[in-house]
Amino acid sequence: MITQPATRGADADLVNASLTDPEVFAELFDRYSAMLYRYVSKRLGPEPAEDIVGETFLVAFSRRKSYDPSYPDARPWLFGILTKLVSRHHRTEAARYRALQRAPVDADVESPADRVAAGVTAQASRPELASALAALPAKDRDVLLLIAWGDLTYEEVAQALGIPIGTVRSRLNRGRRKVRAALGDTNPMLEEE
Repeated sequence: MITQPATRGADADLVNASLTDPEVFAELFDRYSAMLYRYVSKRLGPEPAEDIVGETFLVAFSRRKSYDPSYPDARPWLFGILTKLVSRHHRTEAARYRALQRAPVDADVESPADRVAAGVTAQASRPELASALAALPAKDRDVLLLIAWGDLTYEEVAQALGIPIGTVRSRLNRGRRKVRAALGDTNPMLEEE
């Protein structure tokens, strides 16, 4: 019987193939490590991001036998592991948001004119946004950031956090309301001069 190489299959196929050939698991790292790094870097900064992403894959590798193959995409599973590891660093995250609140607004932004205007407005709101994110309960912040920075769908967030989709919706709604209120009920990316 001739089979396709595991590196071309769905994530679930890779996880399953890694049970007999552990090196196949490296394909998941190649697919998702940069995405996970960007997410953690936004939440905790670049310093701990590399270690946390590495730890995420170590945990995933050790738990690969329990992966549910009915989910072809491993992203939610990996983000779920990552989110639990990030929660251990809540003090680091809170300190990062406090530092962002105090950081001066950088007016030197180089990009096309429309992007510059939107970016400068968003940069000016950075301290308020950092404060609003720091004030959110961790569960609401996790949902909001998995959707905003992790680019996961509601269903993927539900899977990642092991919660019902209705809970994702309510936490996201609550988080958005609180952040919007902290920003004066405005979206700085949409403001006109």
